Amino acid sequence: MSANDKPLIAIAGATSKQGRSVASTLLRSGRFRVRALTRKKDSPEALNLEKLGAEIVTVPLQLGFQKDVVAAFEGADGAFLMTPPIIPPETTEAPIGRQLADAAVEAGVGHIVFSTLENVDAISGGTKFAPHFTDKARVADHIRGLPISHSFVILAFFYTNLLEYYLPRMEGDTLLLPIYLPEDFRAPFVDPLTATGPAVLEIFSNPERYNGRTLPIVGDVISPREMVETFREVTGLKAEYRNAFTRGGLLQYFPEFAANELFVQELLGMVEYAVQYGYFGKEHDLEWSRRLNPDTLDWKQYLRTTGWRGDKRSFGLQEKREAVLSGIT
Repeated sequence: MSANDKPLIAIAGATSKQGRSVASTLLRSGRFRVRALTRKKDSPEALNLEKLGAEIVTVPLQLGFQKDVVAAFEGADGAFLMTPPIIPPETTEAPIGRQLADAAVEAGVGHIVFSTLENVDAISGGTKFAPHFTDKARVADHIRGLPISHSFVILAFFYTNLLEYYLPRMEGDTLLLPIYLPEDFRAPFVDPLTATGPAVLEIFSNPERYNGRTLPIVGDVISPREMVETFREVTGLKAEYRNAFTRGGLLQYFPEFAANELFVQELLGMVEYAVQYGYFGKEHDLEWSRRLNPDTLDWKQYLRTTGWRGDKRSFGLQEKREAVLSGIT
């Protein structure tokens, strides 16, 4: 198969964690061409994708760029879609997602994969405030009504949240890890940089098999207590859990969040929802991605692979607070 005969996949948000994982995995598979949509084509992340063979197209994930998105999707056999994280009180995430999906239909894209989350508003009866979950779910509902083949992925909480935003701090000789879940609550986690791509590669390789399905991407199901114990085991450092689950705990360790009350409500609503209702709906097969890719990193493997010892990490060109607001993602 010549390069031009390979199916072309357009990727919205190609320099995000999920987007980079999808783009690099598709390109390295040798089975697909990639058109990477990004707001900054000269960023290190975009340039790295270009070196791998991606076609780079400048299209911001913002409202008002429908024609640009349609043009970027022209000729694509598939498209990976994700919305940028929108911090309240802004409410543009769902309209941007609908714009992307409508553009894919207008451009004649064959199959779309959208990165979604659960509808917290519907599941909780409006008692939990997590619009970055609910807005993605509403985009998914919109896609289900469109005349296009489609699949969805749902990523677990990101390991990277702890490296970027919920940062540890030293107290004497002990590293304190403020974590946004109760100490003994077991929740799903994943590394978006390594786990997203293999799952999406499988879907685009078999679009008919996965048409209409929603597929979770999980690396580990683990409690904060277990995370801290594993961190001590791998690093040899003294470390302790600290509560960033309640309002008091969150603002004690991250007082800067208090500048945006709606943002605080969203962070609390997200984890309260996960604790009360479960992060994933009970209908999902949480082992699917790990059966597909046995090399998916669990927490211990993630620590060993990254060498993280409590230092702040940056993952390149990311929209503001992507890791926190992604859940995941």
